[in-house]
Amino acid sequence: MDAHETLRRRTFVVGAGASLLGAGAVSAAEAAVVDGPLPDFHPALKEALTFPLAWGRSPIRDLRAWRRAARATVEEHLLVERQDGTPYAPGFTGRSRTGDYTRELVTVSLTRYERVRGALLTPHGRGPFPAVLLLHDHGARFDIGKEKLVRPWYDDARLASAQAWADKYFSGRFVGDELARRGYVVLCLDALGWGDRGPLAYEQQQALASNFLNLGSSLAGLMAREDQRAAAFLAGLDRVDARRVAAVGFSMGAYRAWQTAALGDHVAAAASVCWMTGLKEMMVPGNNTLRGQSAYYMLHPGLARHLDIPDVASIAAPKPMLFLDGGLDTLFPAEGVRVAYDKLRAVWRSHHAEERIRTKTWPELGHVFTAPMQDEVVSWLDDVL
Repeated sequence: MDAHETLRRRTFVVGAGASLLGAGAVSAAEAAVVDGPLPDFHPALKEALTFPLAWGRSPIRDLRAWRRAARATVEEHLLVERQDGTPYAPGFTGRSRTGDYTRELVTVSLTRYERVRGALLTPHGRGPFPAVLLLHDHGARFDIGKEKLVRPWYDDARLASAQAWADKYFSGRFVGDELARRGYVVLCLDALGWGDRGPLAYEQQQALASNFLNLGSSLAGLMAREDQRAAAFLAGLDRVDARRVAAVGFSMGAYRAWQTAALGDHVAAAASVCWMTGLKEMMVPGNNTLRGQSAYYMLHPGLARHLDIPDVASIAAPKPMLFLDGGLDTLFPAEGVRVAYDKLRAVWRSHHAEERIRTKTWPELGHVFTAPMQDEVVSWLDDVL
C-alpha cells in the first residue's frame, strides 16, 4: 500500500463520523481529530447531551423521588459495588499531642481490597465534636496525599514537599491542622495513587484507569466508594457528633466533597473550593480535562447521558453547601461556573432552601485555597454545623 492509499484510508476512517453527520463529502483537511484530542464531530456529541434526568427536565416532579432516582443512576455508573459489609477494623498508631489537638494515624479497610492509612486529628476537650472529612486535591503531585492538608508529623522526609504545597496553594497553612485547632475532628486519607498508596507517575493514570475498566471496575467509582465509606467511618467514631459531619476539599478534593454529600447520608454539609462547572462548558479546546490522565479520577463512564455535573451535586439538596471558585481559574471557565451555579441554586430553590446554598466567585484569584477563603469556610461550618 503506497502513502497516498494509506492517507485515503485514514481520511475515510477518521472522518466517517463527520461525513455521516454532514450528509456530504468530507475533505482530508476536514476529516481529522481537531483541537488536540477532540474528534471532528464533537459538536454533535455535545448537542446530544441533554441531561434528561436533571431536575426540571426529568418527568419526576417529586423532589424526594427525583433524588432517589438520580442517586440510583449515579450509583449504577460507579461500577464498584457497595462495601457496607466490610469491617473497618481500625488500627491506631503514631499518637502525638500538640497544644490544641491530638494527632494519630489510623489504618482502616475502606473496601475489601486493601487497607488505607490516614491522619486523624482530635481537639482537646470534651466531645463529641463536629468533624470534617478532608479530601485532598490532585495537582499532579503524587508523593504526598493527606500530607497536602495535614502536617506530616510522622514523616520528616515528606515535610518539605508538604510545606511547599501548602505555601503554593494554602497561604502556607495546613488546612487540617487549622480545622483541628478550631475545634473539628479531622480525617484525611490517601486516594489511590497518592502518598502511602503511590506515588503514581502522571503518565500512568490513563493506563491505571483503563485497567480498572478492563476489569469491569472504575477508578473514579473506587474513589467515590472509598470517600463514602470514610465519611461513614468518621461519623461512627465516639468522639464525633454524627449529626455534624462535613466534607471539605480543594480542586479534586472539592469534587470529592460535593460528590460524597450527594451520594451518602453521613455528610450533613460540604464546602467545595475550585471544582464546579457545567460539563459542556468545560469540554472546550485547551481545557485540562481534554488531556485525559487526571480526568479519569472524576469520570463515570456514561453518566453524562443522564446528568450534568451540577445535577449530580444537586442530589445533596437541601443540605447546606458552599461553593467557592476563583475568577481567574483557567481549569474552570467562567461560563461553566455560572451555568453550574444557576443549576445548583434552582434545585435548592425548589426545596425552599435557597439560603442553604452559597456560591461565590473570588474575581482576583486563580486555582487556590487562600487563608481568607479558608476562614470563610470555617466560619460557614461554624454556622451550619
